[in-house]
Amino acid sequence: MKSLLSRYTALTHQLERADWVLPTLTRFLFAAILLIYFLNSGMTKLGDGISGVFIPSVGAYAQIFPKAFEAAGYDTNALTFFHQLVVVAGTWAEFILPALIVLGLLTRLAAFGMIGFIVVQSLTDIYGHGQATALGAWFDRFADGVIMDQRSLWVFLLLVLVIKGAGPLSFDRALTPRD
Repeated sequence: MKSLLSRYTALTHQLERADWVLPTLTRFLFAAILLIYFLNSGMTKLGDGISGVFIPSVGAYAQIFPKAFEAAGYDTNALTFFHQLVVVAGTWAEFILPALIVLGLLTRLAAFGMIGFIVVQSLTDIYGHGQATALGAWFDRFADGVIMDQRSLWVFLLLVLVIKGAGPLSFDRALTPRD
């Protein structure tokens, strides 16, 4: 029994020293699971032509501010500068933050920003779009609650990056001087 325990301890000690595994795998999983989701979502918000980067589509306002947009008679010009700024910033965030995470550039900041983005996205889905039925619940027998279950796992992936950083295969590591 003592031999088995010492082998286990030696193996776990090696795993504890492999600091590169967790952040590298986390960035890979983010790219594999969420990158295309966020890029496609951002694409739905772009307006026509090159100016669409600065003048989002009508659908962007419907997605981000559904109740305010309805109250404005679905007229983007009737919304405030604040609404326009948030929609443009949110659209850019869906492209910039995931790209930074995948590249491993300003990873902690980008992951923290994505956590905020997911919180706002979830609150908009619940209160703006009335998707309270998609909320789900923790500690139930169902693992398909889109908001509580799935997005908690998304946030966990991002928290790993906030805490651990991008890992060795990243621009963060390449740009950081080592002692």
